[in-house]
Amino acid sequence: MGGSYSFFKDDVAKYLKKNFKEDSTILDVGAGSGTYYNYLHDYFKNIDAVEVFRPNIEMYDLNSKYKKVYFTDIKDFEYTYYDIIIFGDILEHLEVNEAQKVLKYALDRCKEVIVAVPYMYPQDAIKDNVYEIHKQPDLTKENMKTRYPELKLLYGCDAYGYYVKK
Repeated sequence: MGGSYSFFKDDVAKYLKKNFKEDSTILDVGAGSGTYYNYLHDYFKNIDAVEVFRPNIEMYDLNSKYKKVYFTDIKDFEYTYYDIIIFGDILEHLEVNEAQKVLKYALDRCKEVIVAVPYMYPQDAIKDNVYEIHKQPDLTKENMKTRYPELKLLYGCDAYGYYVKK
């Protein structure tokens, strides 16, 4: 499994806890090791996950953390509604048109979306996980505005950004 920057994760957790009730429903897309669960489970109790790489589900015991874990690709996942949908280090793994489609689908089915992306970060497959390849290694604050105009920057630095619905 690839890693993620730790920038702003505490800030995002505080933002969500301040703005949403504890019974809010959350979908953590690309749960990986359960990072967002670890930041949020002390307050939120209705957290589901989507994970495309089965070894992560077993290795990180995601079924014991999340209320429900869906083993599927987010591009194929159909759902009706969540209060909050978290795309933590996900969009860069999708082609631009795929990411736009997945994001549009999500925006129509939530109150808030949290999108975290690294900027200018090429990455190949890690071990046997081809889902770790960055198909948008060129992300920047500037092209996030043009590719994803429905998002606005919440927190950011030169290396990483967190976005929410406009």
